Amino acid sequence: MSKNISYLAEKMRDIDICMLMTHAKNGAIAGRPMSNNRDVEYDGDSYFFTWDDSHMVSDIQGNPKVALTFQGEKAFSISLEGKAEIIKDKKKFEEHWTPDLDDWFKDGVDTKGMAMIRVSAERAHYWDGMEEGEIKI
Repeated sequence: MSKNISYLAEKMRDIDICMLMTHAKNGAIAGRPMSNNRDVEYDGDSYFFTWDDSHMVSDIQGNPKVALTFQGEKAFSISLEGKAEIIKDKKKFEEHWTPDLDDWFKDGVDTKGMAMIRVSAERAHYWDGMEEGEIKI
């Protein structure tokens, strides 16, 4: 039985940390853990806050194709492929802000040098126990 995007969103909501992979300028694939801040009303977009001068932002500006991987409980995993965009709009920050982010960004949405990454997934590959499947988004 194949899964739908709503099922995947529900499973992703329980996974706070994922790995975000980008393409570095030297051709390497760079990965780092990122929190989705439980912002998973999933329609194919994931949001992450970071610093504007990070290598990750530079990588995305050079090549917006990225991947996200999530590892959940009971042999649930998901790999998303998509395109990332750097957002610097305070109103957009407010739409996705959660109180946990105050630990990282002391001035909230007014923190200087902050950026938000939106990853728009195009494909999801999941493994759920013995079942696996793919969804085009």
